[in-house]
Amino acid sequence: MWLHSVVSSLRQNCKMKVNFKEMEAATIPHFKGGEGDFIAKMHTDDLNKIINGRLQPGCTIGLHTHETNSEIIFIVSGTADFIYDDGTETVEAGNCHYCPKGHSHSMINNGTEDIVFYAVVPEH
Repeated sequence: MWLHSVVSSLRQNCKMKVNFKEMEAATIPHFKGGEGDFIAKMHTDDLNKIINGRLQPGCTIGLHTHETNSEIIFIVSGTADFIYDDGTETVEAGNCHYCPKGHSHSMINNGTEDIVFYAVVPEH
């Protein structure tokens, strides 16, 4: 009975919704060595980062390697150019970019509108 009570209490207090509307955006200059500002709302715990990000025209997220994690980026609006390992690709709204553990990438906004995206960075 005691265990049931503890589990019930944990379920009631566990928040699984990440409400970006209630978060303050942080402006991070030269994120990962990139150009301009990265505007982000982030939920972080021991195992994951969940990010609602914005990259204005002409701004970049610098080239970095995912040593202990991977990253999935879903583009909501705009068009992102990615440099990864030895290649490049363009990802438009409605599509994802995936950077596996041990690989490197960078995001560039060469367009005329903001890139709005969601990213999940799980630790492995």
